[in-house]
Amino acid sequence: MARKISRRDLMKTGTAAGLAGAAASLTGAKAAPTMLTPQGVKPLVISDYSGFAYRNGGPQNCVERAFEMITGGSDVLDALMAGVNIVENDPTESGVGYGGLPNERGVVQLDSCCMHGPLKRAGGVAALEGVRTPSLVARAVMDQTDHHLLVGEGAQEFARHMGFAIEDDLNTPKSRELWLEWKRRVDPDHYLNPKERSIRGYEAGLAMLKEGLIPEHSFWGTVNCDGINAQGEICGVTTTSGLAWKIPGRAGDSPILGAGLYVDGDVGACGSTGRGEANLYNLTSFLIVENMRRGRHPKDAGMEGLRRIRSNTIEERLLNNRGEPAFNVRFFVLDKNGQYAGVSMYGAGELQYAICTENGAELLPLEGLLEGAPTD
Repeated sequence: MARKISRRDLMKTGTAAGLAGAAASLTGAKAAPTMLTPQGVKPLVISDYSGFAYRNGGPQNCVERAFEMITGGSDVLDALMAGVNIVENDPTESGVGYGGLPNERGVVQLDSCCMHGPLKRAGGVAALEGVRTPSLVARAVMDQTDHHLLVGEGAQEFARHMGFAIEDDLNTPKSRELWLEWKRRVDPDHYLNPKERSIRGYEAGLAMLKEGLIPEHSFWGTVNCDGINAQGEICGVTTTSGLAWKIPGRAGDSPILGAGLYVDGDVGACGSTGRGEANLYNLTSFLIVENMRRGRHPKDAGMEGLRRIRSNTIEERLLNNRGEPAFNVRFFVLDKNGQYAGVSMYGAGELQYAICTENGAELLPLEGLLEGAPTD
């Protein structure tokens, strides 16, 4: 007579089968594969406004190109690179790549970094001259060297060795015209004392911003783009021409891991645009990713990062009449589950960020920490 199998016996049998499967994997025998990737992650690309607004004369913008490639099976970082290359090569975007606003000498110097979540690798370049797509040079640093960051002449020499075309001048007629207007306003031939000259130069740039000669995303011009695929693999890239009229050799937050970009493939990604020095001091992208590691939603993690910048901004020259930061800074945040957020110090100036999903590309409102505008 057959013995009845109790529920306890059935559970024991199931447990034994599971252990047998594990043992089989250790001995080389065939067993059902174990899936360790997140389940139900929907592919998504997130970017600042520039990733939506510029197409370089083509049919797609940055986030659309990246999303199409990710869902087509491309490596996530390859897809993001192809997306930001559209912005870097677009001469009408005066804050990134070709035609980016130059430094005080009229020379376009570019910064970029990239991070590959699954490979846990990164690369970056700073103060790079003559290459329209610094993001691709940053990727070459990641793939071809044991370093994370190359700068200045060394970065250019490396790019030349890697086969990149080196151009004498990355200015467009537009960027050169704006630089000449700034030179006229600053009148540097009188060589003021360093403090006064710095203030006059910054004020001249802000005046051009207020008059509509320079859009906000060009004055602090940067594009950040992060993405995740259906397997939960996350990567990111940030690229910029930096602060308009900067001191030659100045590197902002964009090429620095933990500031302009930080990716932890087990947690999420965060990138930034806006005042780089504020972000550098706080390594805020790293902080925001760490906030997500502790279980915070991307929006809450980003807001906590903004509050850190706010509390550490105490110099009078950096404060407005209300005693608040006299600048804007924005973060684009994505976690391993595909949750995302776009946050900014102020809900003013550049008001939107971009995402692309299976529903297409769209602009969403940035969540501001403070009321009003930086100059109020």
